[in-house]
Amino acid sequence: MFPLIRASRLLQSPRYFGELVPDLVVEIKSQSDKIKLIVAKILKFIELGAIVGILIDPDEETVTIYRSTNESIVLENGDILTIPELFHGWELPITELWPPIFTEEETQI
Repeated sequence: MFPLIRASRLLQSPRYFGELVPDLVVEIKSQSDKIKLIVAKILKFIELGAIVGILIDPDEETVTIYRSTNESIVLENGDILTIPELFHGWELPITELWPPIFTEEETQI
C-alpha cells in the first residue's frame, strides 16, 4: 500500500505517529493477491475517510479508481489516470504503468 496524506492534515509534532486515514490509498496486486480482499481493504479506507483508492492490476492491465460515491471506474490501456481531488492537472497514461515488452531482436546485443 502507498498512502498519501496532505501535509495540512498532519499535526505539527513530529514526536508521535499520526492516527489518521490517508487521502490516497494505492494497492498494486501481486500474483498471489486475491482481488476481493484488496477491494475490501480499499473500500474500508474509503469508508474511514480516504478520498481516493486505486487498485493497480498488472495481470489484467487495469486500474480501478474508488471514491466515496460508491462507484468504481475501471481504466485500461489508452485511458489516462487523473486524480483532480488531490493533484490538479496531473495525468498518467495507463500504458506507462506496465513494463515494456521487447522482441527477441531487441534483446540481442
